[in-house]
Amino acid sequence: MIVFEPAASPEKTGRNPGPEAGRKQKAKNSELEYELKTTREDLESAFEDLKTSNQDLQSANEELQSTNEELETSREELQSVNEELITVNAELTNKIDQLSQSNNDLNNLLRSIEVATVYLDRDLKIKRFTPAATKIFNLIPTDIDRPVTQLSINLHYQTFADDVKHSLKTLETKSIEVCAFDGSWYNMRIIPYRTSENMIEGVLVTLVDITNQKNVEQKLEKRINILTW
Repeated sequence: MIVFEPAASPEKTGRNPGPEAGRKQKAKNSELEYELKTTREDLESAFEDLKTSNQDLQSANEELQSTNEELETSREELQSVNEELITVNAELTNKIDQLSQSNNDLNNLLRSIEVATVYLDRDLKIKRFTPAATKIFNLIPTDIDRPVTQLSINLHYQTFADDVKHSLKTLETKSIEVCAFDGSWYNMRIIPYRTSENMIEGVLVTLVDITNQKNVEQKLEKRINILTW
């Protein structure tokens, strides 16, 4: 079944807007255009900023990479230096052990010999002495680094300090027979102390007991005097 009913007549459209509405529409369009232009400018500015930031980040990344390479190089150099230090430390430890052994050997040698020996530095300060020298120079362990000129010696030898200074100055060796307060006789030698590099580092004083030899000489002199008399 087909039914036809009357419909309401459509409203007439397409009226021309009034002047007020046209102005509002124009103002609105201008505002939209301004906002669109501003938005476009903001977007362009943001894009430029983003581009600049990206360039800065890229530059910073390159600098960071360069810094990382430098740090890696420094780490390798530090590792190399550390290995060298380990090697040097091992060598130094070995040298110290050798020096300690040499020092022990020297101390044992000095204790074993009966020759009174005193080592003096360039300032004539006592650096080392043998046990046999203690009774002649009245030495005790605390006399190390003490000037020999401040010591009292048990010898009839008033010019000892002057002769030591003269030997150090002229590098001449002096040999003299001296008599101790107890009647003992010694052959004293004052020798400039030379290092392995031929540097003068002080003076070496040695005293060899020649009491028996002097007694024999004195007895021979008495016999000769008696015979010649």
